[in-house]
Amino acid sequence: MGKIIAIANQKGGVGKTTTSVNLAASLGVLEKKVLLIDADPQANASSGLGLDVDAVEIGSYQVLEHTKSANDAITSSNTPNVDIIPAHIDLVAIEIELVDKDEREYMLKKALVEIKDNYDFIIIDCAPSLGLLTLNALTAADSVIIPIQCEYFALEGLGKLLNTIKSVQKIHNEALDIEGMLLTMFDSRLRLSNQVVEEVQKHFSDMVFETIIQRNVRLSEAPSYGESIINYDVSSRGAANYLNLAKEIIKKN
Repeated sequence: MGKIIAIANQKGGVGKTTTSVNLAASLGVLEKKVLLIDADPQANASSGLGLDVDAVEIGSYQVLEHTKSANDAITSSNTPNVDIIPAHIDLVAIEIELVDKDEREYMLKKALVEIKDNYDFIIIDCAPSLGLLTLNALTAADSVIIPIQCEYFALEGLGKLLNTIKSVQKIHNEALDIEGMLLTMFDSRLRLSNQVVEEVQKHFSDMVFETIIQRNVRLSEAPSYGESIINYDVSSRGAANYLNLAKEIIKKN
């Protein structure tokens, strides 16, 4: 039975896509069968796994619209054990198109029923907003990972996201769990980075992953080559961080 994990935060630039791509690749290397769903119109998770985004004909847009099945949209990636349902810029229009549909928050959940058991983990890369796309992801998910950047405004907006998660739990998906908060872009030389870590751990103690994702040049280079950090440079610190995170998640589940 596959576990569906949404990676969400309405703030942009906190490491959602980096985490989606590299966690999927790390789980794949640890011999788990993984499906990555790109639910962000920017389609960075798709290009980050080497897909030509402009050539995508069937992707998350068609799956959410229910014009194609999830099975039809699955593409294999250049990463072992990782398949992907890619995104295309068309996805921008989905919020408007779903607005007057019945049960519009459940479109993704219904689409994933037929494939959920084919994977150990299904990772959903969410858009940087709390709109209908992210709501669909949270309604379909078993749990959510919240990436938090080790910077000044880190905790700003977190309350809003936690309230959204609470209301999804109340109305659409009472089984939704917080898998954990993930501290990203940590730079041990900066006092601020260390302060943010202390602050988050103080407020949310058990909810915070032990693994912290450090700032790493190789990690930021990898997407420009259309590769996960595992394919690009498995000996880098970034790869070690994401492999540790994957092990932590496997152990927890």
